[in-house]
Amino acid sequence: VVCLVAYHIFFMLFVWSYWKTIFTLPMHPSKEFHLSYSDKECLEREPRGESQQEVLRRAAKDLPIYTRTMSGAIRYCDRCHLVKPDRCHHCSVCDKCILKMDHHCPWVNNCVGFSNYKFFLLFLAYSLLYCLFIAATDLQYFIKFWTNGLPDTQAKFHIMFLFFAAAMFSVSLSSLFGYHCWLVSKNKSTLEVFRAPIFRHRTDKNGFSLGFSKNLRQVFGDEKKYWLLPVFSSLGDGCSFPTCLVNQDPEQASTPGGLNSTSKNENHLFPAKPLRDSQSHLLTDTPSWSETSVKAEKGKVGMSNPALTMENET
Repeated sequence: VVCLVAYHIFFMLFVWSYWKTIFTLPMHPSKEFHLSYSDKECLEREPRGESQQEVLRRAAKDLPIYTRTMSGAIRYCDRCHLVKPDRCHHCSVCDKCILKMDHHCPWVNNCVGFSNYKFFLLFLAYSLLYCLFIAATDLQYFIKFWTNGLPDTQAKFHIMFLFFAAAMFSVSLSSLFGYHCWLVSKNKSTLEVFRAPIFRHRTDKNGFSLGFSKNLRQVFGDEKKYWLLPVFSSLGDGCSFPTCLVNQDPEQASTPGGLNSTSKNENHLFPAKPLRDSQSHLLTDTPSWSETSVKAEKGKVGMSNPALTMENET
């Protein structure tokens, strides 16, 4: 009876989290990040150069954007016609920009991003527990199979197949689940591991890390009673994220592409204040996006805005 109850609990949680991972629609950037009709016309009409830079700079001046392209330009998607929020990427399979995109998973036929990343983690966790439970309860019968302790029926081959399948899935799932646990502890996505985010002063692979506790709460939320349930409890809105500011070495170049930071386009510091206070108290112990903090950092080394150049990314 105990085994049956435990089995159905693991099975229900596994199916529930798998269902939520598949059918939760990925979140796309809000309307504030889309270019207006007039800005789109200007961008299409003007040749590449200072005029296009000015259009993007004007469109992004009030947005909480902190990352840049490799050349120091504002991240812009020419397919969705929007200024990309931090940690947002364009999925070639979905043909849409996905907030905090981690990867497109063929096993769930969906993009794993801000809206369903918690569900994906729980799906890995409960599928691992499910396979381990089956392998553990089947182990004694598997041993009897090799010692000829089972009746000579076709059921013994089912036992052997069940044990091998559960054991192999347990090995593969444990490695994948462990990898994503490490990503959560460092507040990284799979895409950010392969290409570290580029901030206005330099590349910083740990730019979004706030410490283990806050990194965990950013994904699972503050209410611990919801951590183990596949219900959405992540903090934030997916468009803006608190970040740790890293002072730049004065001897290093001021921009990722070696651009001169004394360009005439540095009259505005990024990011501006966030669209929403959805990060709640995660922002209290981290640098604030308030206008006063932006003004206070104008005199610090390495905090100037790079020259903005047009670069279309996908």
